[in-house]
Amino acid sequence: MDIYWLAYPLLGCVVGFLAGLLGIGGGLLTVPVLVIIFQMLGFTHPELHKIALATSSAAIAFTAFSSMRSHAKHKNVHWSAVKRLMPGILLGALVGAQLVRSMPVMPLQVIFIGFTFYTAYSMLANKLPKPSRTLPAAPAMFGVGSGIGLFSTLISAGGGFISVPFMLWCNISARLAIGTSAALGFPIAVGGVIGYLLTSFDQTGLPARTIAYIYWPAVLGIISTSAFFAPIGARMAQRWDVVTLKKIFAMLLIVLGTHMLFKMTAG
Repeated sequence: MDIYWLAYPLLGCVVGFLAGLLGIGGGLLTVPVLVIIFQMLGFTHPELHKIALATSSAAIAFTAFSSMRSHAKHKNVHWSAVKRLMPGILLGALVGAQLVRSMPVMPLQVIFIGFTFYTAYSMLANKLPKPSRTLPAAPAMFGVGSGIGLFSTLISAGGGFISVPFMLWCNISARLAIGTSAALGFPIAVGGVIGYLLTSFDQTGLPARTIAYIYWPAVLGIISTSAFFAPIGARMAQRWDVVTLKKIFAMLLIVLGTHMLFKMTAG
């Protein structure tokens, strides 16, 4: 047992808390940290980024479920929006998992880094929508859900980087948008994991204890703490200034995105 293994439950504390607080799955934080941990453990697989993506998705499924339950208790979930977005989300997540298997690592890294900086920008900008704007009709919601599921699986995020800005753009209150995003994170992660298991179960040459790109020891380490910290984050979302916290998280994303960009360009 290497001391670096302690990083998994510590990462779970942070990811669980942020999932409950900001309604995000945590993949934008989990994936780069997992890559760093894997490298420290001596993993040399050429598709290390894919292993981090799949592992993060599996961990998010458990974390998002805990976060969803907590926000539901606080009546902060727009269930009508969840029902209208979910069919598209599941379809997009399944397609995204197939793309992860077939795409080279470099484009996936570029997409991940791009969305990391985009999410940071959207959190810092905090633009106000037109007062008359509301949630669109069912066909448009299906299209939005498909996009959320697809891109969330490609970068292993809970969808909050799209769903929260989208709902704020539709004049949903910040706390309701965060709670709804937390609820959406669960089907996104489950759809992604099912997609990995269906398309990559026969993948060979992976590190020990890795199935369908999912490194299960890391999943168990993360969820051992994340499920307990998600409800704490959800409670804090009722009390803290969410706008300020989003700005702090945006700065963290910029640091992590810059680190991954440097590592990618350095080879």
